[in-house]
Amino acid sequence: QVQLVESGGGLVQPGGSLRLSCATSVSSFNVYVMGWYRQAPGKQRELVATITSGGRTNYADSVKGRFTISRDNAKNTVYLQMNSLKPEDTSIYYCNAQRSSPFVSYWGKGTLVTVSS
Repeated sequence: QVQLVESGGGLVQPGGSLRLSCATSVSSFNVYVMGWYRQAPGKQRELVATITSGGRTNYADSVKGRFTISRDNAKNTVYLQMNSLKPEDTSIYYCNAQRSSPFVSYWGKGTLVTVSS
């Protein structure tokens, strides 16, 4: 049973920072594209950032320059450093692991990030 466990969410004031972590039990972690997605109440889930096995990153325009995704293949873990947080960043943040051959996609249960004064 593959598990993705997110941690690091919480309440933070606008302008503050949080670091999310996602520990996974997938085998051959290094072949997976890892991603962070978020879903605010009443909205669809949206991409935040992804990182390939080779370290190539992709970000949503709304978080570029503020968020940084990284991975530690030795620890089977992906991170999301979030700086200059805004109230509109308030969401449940989900970790995703995806590979293409064969195609599989795994999701964590999410961690809540609340940005409020």
